[in-house]
Amino acid sequence: MGEVQTLGQVSLWSTIRAFLAVANMERMRLVRYRNWVAGYVIWPVLFSFGYIFVAKALSGPDGAALDAFAAFAGTTDYVGYMVIGSTLWMWMNITLWDVGFFLRQEQLRGTLESNWLCPVPRIAIVAGVILIKAVMALFLLTVSAVEYRVFFGVRLFQGNPLLLLLIMVLTVPSVYGLGIAFASLVIQFKEANAMVFLVRGIFMIFCGISYPMAVLPGWMQRVAAFLPLTYAIEGVRRAALTQVTFVDMLPTLCVLAIFAVLLPTLGYGSFQLAERHARRTGSLGHY
Repeated sequence: MGEVQTLGQVSLWSTIRAFLAVANMERMRLVRYRNWVAGYVIWPVLFSFGYIFVAKALSGPDGAALDAFAAFAGTTDYVGYMVIGSTLWMWMNITLWDVGFFLRQEQLRGTLESNWLCPVPRIAIVAGVILIKAVMALFLLTVSAVEYRVFFGVRLFQGNPLLLLLIMVLTVPSVYGLGIAFASLVIQFKEANAMVFLVRGIFMIFCGISYPMAVLPGWMQRVAAFLPLTYAIEGVRRAALTQVTFVDMLPTLCVLAIFAVLLPTLGYGSFQLAERHARRTGSLGHY
């Protein structure tokens, strides 16, 4: 009989196979339940309507208040301003639910413990889910851009498309680093509903998804400075709606790069701590 393979002896190929198996499982679920995709098509337009109509009402019948808005926001395109903020917040919100609650769903299905017994790094299981969720996020962002152009006349690539792409690439690790952190909460506390509601509410209020950061009180702006979505929203707005240059955006890019390293590292560290605690206390199978 062959030797039993311990976790310390796991090969890279075994880890990749586990990663791809989980990703394929999530892909099959999407194919099986196609109505899930309908939400990604409907939500961007419906979610943005509320912000756009409020802004339209406040701007006045002839847009008399747009100059005041532009003084804070740097653009008179309030529709584009609103849809960018709401879409990035929606992406963050979906990630917290989907990635953060994947392990809880596996627990409810009765498959978490058996998956955990596989001799592969546990983070590979979560990473497989992240791959599919990232593909779906790309689908969401693409559909959103098309719908905003068709329904609202917003041109998201009138500014600096390459800079816009760079900002989005730097934002991805931060978003999914937070998702991994929420997955660790599920391991520890068996649910994370309250934390998701709290965190998404904080992002909604402090990151300026529907208003310029300049209108916030000073203490709120200082809190916002520690949130990655603040810089992502600001950067995407400037890159998409104005003729900003790379040099102009360098401070924002540097902060996003720091978050892109820091948040996945913190997420992975919290996941490892939660996993060790569950293994030591035997709490993984607790409901």
